[in-house]
Amino acid sequence: MKLNVHQASKELDVSADTIRRWDKKGLIKSTRSELNYRLFDFEEIERLSKKIHSDVATENRYKILKSDVQTNYSVIELFAGAGGMALGFENAGLNHILLNEIDKDACNTLRNNFPQGANIVHDDVKNLDFTKYKNSVDVVQAGFPCQAFSYAGKSMGFEDTRGTLFFEFARCIKETNPKIAIGENVRGLLKHDDGKTLSTMLKTLDELGYNVKYKLLKAQYLDVPQKRERLIILAIRKDLDISFIFPEELNYFITVGEALENCPPSIGQKYPDKKAKVLEMVPQGGYWRDLPLEIQKEYMQASFFHTGGRTGIAHRLSLKEPSLTLTCSPAQKQTERCHPTETRPLNVREYARIQTFPDSWQFSGAMTSQYKQIGNAVPVNLGYHVGMCVVKMLDSLKK
Repeated sequence: MKLNVHQASKELDVSADTIRRWDKKGLIKSTRSELNYRLFDFEEIERLSKKIHSDVATENRYKILKSDVQTNYSVIELFAGAGGMALGFENAGLNHILLNEIDKDACNTLRNNFPQGANIVHDDVKNLDFTKYKNSVDVVQAGFPCQAFSYAGKSMGFEDTRGTLFFEFARCIKETNPKIAIGENVRGLLKHDDGKTLSTMLKTLDELGYNVKYKLLKAQYLDVPQKRERLIILAIRKDLDISFIFPEELNYFITVGEALENCPPSIGQKYPDKKAKVLEMVPQGGYWRDLPLEIQKEYMQASFFHTGGRTGIAHRLSLKEPSLTLTCSPAQKQTERCHPTETRPLNVREYARIQTFPDSWQFSGAMTSQYKQIGNAVPVNLGYHVGMCVVKMLDSLKK
């Protein structure tokens, strides 16, 4: 049953502003009516209301998703990082025949967690020759860093991307001719250089012989206890009769409290005493606006006079909501990720839990490197949902 804001407010006996706040915070999804009114699924917001207002423990939905079916489909992944997308794909039943990563610590993380003998290559992608995999790999996947393009040329597509890491992704596709190619990036790519960057990428994939679609996925509705958005670019070879399949968002979310339940201890950053005294004043789910005015000004300094929400400043997570997007460090002033009930930054293992890495996944390098690897990763469960779509698309060729 779909309700507007005021109908939902009356049914749940909460204010309309509360419903709007839940929507703004991404705790519930809304659609638009023909008259552009927000509409909500009643069962979804009723479930949310019970979760937020109840002190009774509900079923813990947090788990690392894994398929019971192992396929024979092969994957090459570039810019693999600490293995978030790779593990998600493996959990969906896909098999990596090559994982490439240039960062030494991240590469060691892959080697320490993937089975012995896995083909993990620590090198600059520019040095790799993919021609030996021609027509023998099903999927090429890459979370390529977004770099600026030059548009001084003549819109030559593939040639226009030279000098960028997207070009190496495109080159791998050209040299291997996979059935499906998947690019992953941040939301900002949609508007990067007024959309010209994404347009060039789409044109390049079209030139290489692929039909292309893209979709922004919200991890918090895909079994990840975190408000994190990733842009997925899906390319299917034009000679294949395969329909596009993207993950469908679920009508529930997983909370930080569920994710951190029985989390094993680990190393983690600490606050200086002065900063800890400020964070002590912030309630669960609160941030700098919950501090006394004078302390706001002293703590934020010049940032106090800037515009925008700045919700990451002095932010304490809530046990009853998903986390804000994890960054490369939980203790930077603009991107605080304070533990919900203790006045300290999230530790490494808690960071990994929120990114849906299993507790057995061990990260290499110094503590700062471990935070960086986890913060840069694609959440494992998000990778699983994308991987399951890939499996369905490839399975359709058998029918």
